[in-house]
Amino acid sequence: MIAVISSSGGHLTEAMEAASELGGYDIFYVTSKMPHIEGTLKGKEHYFVRDPHVSLVGYLVNAFQAFGILTRKRPRIIISTGAGIAVPMCFIGKALGAKIIFIETGARVTTPSRTGGMIYKIADLFVIQRESLRKYYPRAVCGGSLV
Repeated sequence: MIAVISSSGGHLTEAMEAASELGGYDIFYVTSKMPHIEGTLKGKEHYFVRDPHVSLVGYLVNAFQAFGILTRKRPRIIISTGAGIAVPMCFIGKALGAKIIFIETGARVTTPSRTGGMIYKIADLFVIQRESLRKYYPRAVCGGSLV
């Protein structure tokens, strides 16, 4: 079982592109609920959690939701493209034994994201889309652009 976690919008587009290469695996998506997302994820197993932005209360709610989903589904691998929505899920997933694959968003060309900086420390595989980020993530793999 693989969990694909991202905020909505471009992060989700990148996450879905990465997941499209995983044919044959059971996959579920976790994102925030937005009007256009239900159509995007139609026919795919998915769950909605609160997007915490920079709110401490938001992160606590997200962590509670993440714990519920992750203890029920028990993914062996978590793939995420960020943003903040992924932080509690990745840390809780790691504590529950999941392998973490983080793909730094392609929108980051010269500076790292806050989420990437947090997840880098626990990621089993960290992928950058731009070689210019190597100085921030020296053990990352450069995978090229997803979209």
